[in-house]
Amino acid sequence: MFKKILIANRGEIACRVAATARRLGVRTVAVYSDADAQARHVRACDEAVHLGGNAPRESYLQWQRIIAAAQATGAQAIHPGYGFLSENEDFAQACADAGLVFIGPPVAAIAAMGSKSAAKALMEKAGVPLVPGYHGDDNTPAFLAQQAARIGYPVLIKASAGGGGKGMRRVDRPEDFEAALASCQREAQASFGNAHVLVERYVLRPRHIEIQVFGDTHGHVIHLGERDCSVQRRHQKVLEESPAPGLSAARRAELGAAAVAAAKAVGYVGAGTVEFVAEELDDGDIRAYFMEMNTRLQVEHPVTEAVTGLDLVEWQLRVASGQPLPLQQAEVQMHGHAIEARICAENPDANFLPATGTLQVARWPAHVAFTRSPGDGQQPRVDSGFGEGDAVSPHYDSMIAKLIVWGADRAQALARLDAALRETHLMGLHTNVAFLRRLVGTRAFATADLDTALIERERPALFEAPPLPAEIAAAGVAAHVLAAEAALEDADPWSRRDGWRLFGTAERPLDLQLNGQPLPAALQRQHAGGLALRVGSQVWPLQVQPLGPDRFDITLGEARHTLAVYARGDGVAVFAAAGSALVVRVDPLAHAADGAGEGGRLAAPMPGKVVSFLVAPGAQVQRGQPVAVMEAMKMEHTLHAPRDGVVAELRYAVGDLVAEGDDLLRLAPGPA
Repeated sequence: MFKKILIANRGEIACRVAATARRLGVRTVAVYSDADAQARHVRACDEAVHLGGNAPRESYLQWQRIIAAAQATGAQAIHPGYGFLSENEDFAQACADAGLVFIGPPVAAIAAMGSKSAAKALMEKAGVPLVPGYHGDDNTPAFLAQQAARIGYPVLIKASAGGGGKGMRRVDRPEDFEAALASCQREAQASFGNAHVLVERYVLRPRHIEIQVFGDTHGHVIHLGERDCSVQRRHQKVLEESPAPGLSAARRAELGAAAVAAAKAVGYVGAGTVEFVAEELDDGDIRAYFMEMNTRLQVEHPVTEAVTGLDLVEWQLRVASGQPLPLQQAEVQMHGHAIEARICAENPDANFLPATGTLQVARWPAHVAFTRSPGDGQQPRVDSGFGEGDAVSPHYDSMIAKLIVWGADRAQALARLDAALRETHLMGLHTNVAFLRRLVGTRAFATADLDTALIERERPALFEAPPLPAEIAAAGVAAHVLAAEAALEDADPWSRRDGWRLFGTAERPLDLQLNGQPLPAALQRQHAGGLALRVGSQVWPLQVQPLGPDRFDITLGEARHTLAVYARGDGVAVFAAAGSALVVRVDPLAHAADGAGEGGRLAAPMPGKVVSFLVAPGAQVQRGQPVAVMEAMKMEHTLHAPRDGVVAELRYAVGDLVAEGDDLLRLAPGPA
């Protein structure tokens, strides 16, 4: 076993690798960018080396600096995590040339499977079914458009060297193909340094099923079961589970054997994933097509760990150090059901736009296990590279954490996931936690009616759900106010600050805003000592019992609620069983800036970089027309005109970095 390794990554995967290394007695070296100088993964390792600027190309993609750091610190091996350099054959070869062990597959295997086109050609020779498409070298737009017409719409354009949903576009009409291709190639070049794409038929109602494989240097290859990763948004996974619901034992064995054969065909060593796109047949069976092989550990590997009880990072370290696989195929056992939810800094109600900011509050379920190797499966597991007070920057992926639960069966796992999400309280920026709760509770997911369009199919339940009732949100603020007053209360009744008076009812306005709208509310104190809450014209009797810091038992009228309430600055976050809300306490003496006449501005919805403007000054545009493209958190986002008008001014140039709220362009009224 190695004595010291360098982890060439950041965030939760770097913390995850460090946790297993520490358990095995292996020392670790972290690397970090300017933005990550105070990051959790830096603190999780024994040593740390600074790489460079904020952007990945200035830091985590600088493999020469990473190799130099490994040599300078005496590391024997480099673990690449996933993303960044994990599937870069040049980096793997450079490690070998420097006398360092690359904790991943051989260079030849990365080369064979790193290109989706080359991998499909290899699988086609091996007789593995492929989705109809074009996987060749000719990437001229006219030729690819001809291939798309031959295949038949809808088609899927995919980055040949990519993964993680980057550089991928569904195209439904020929007239949209050219623009989608250009955007896909830009994103592929920015993410992977390779703009080559392939075009395939888009399988209607596809499921995404993948097989975890492992090989060693002694010629052994086995699989560790499958994962279903069908629930996606923007071709990026949201929920992952193992085993795949509805997969027959015969089909499971068939896919496992195909995955092992694929790995053996390239002399695979280490952890890898063979991915299939599957569709349900009329007889209820599933037909699967080879999609790609990821020559690295996957984000969703914890669900495999949960059902097998194995530590896949430990296996990686043992295999890379020359040891044989710990188990043979017949010895692999799967127990129960596991589900992983990706918690991201994004706004689902704004088409999942990435969000940035500081995690003012980060509270997780009770008895949670943080960033660990598999245990008994009874506790929720959280893998995260962020803690309370950490900033989520625009330079990297939007994922904050992974929440993993295990159950004896899928029903129990679903119940535990909902409970864990209900107890996950994050404040300071937009997250998808509330969205995940609604998603887990949809009919489609609960009944395992899965495909990659599930989120769109369940749109009314996911995006039109009623918000937390205003009176519960206001009650949470009232509970916080009462707790703050109690902490300052003086024994002298004439000095009390809680509104007590000798006779009559005292009413204290709360001056609140909810969802950007005024929330008229007041806390009332009766002469007899009772409390009431007025919201609008309705009044409820109110009882508040503190349960501890930030937690309250509240009786509002006849209903009883347990609330978690966190106040930071002028914001009060209220979490209840029915949902959550962010209430703003308004300073009545402050005056908001006049926003009149701002309908002609197009503001950046998140921090990022201007990729292109699709219009020029003087151009007449219509509301909803695409006018600009931004890149944030490694994804492209098309922005649309807020109203009809004429482009009066472009405020930035292509390549400029902009902050959230910056004006990108201004529109003047068009001709009548």
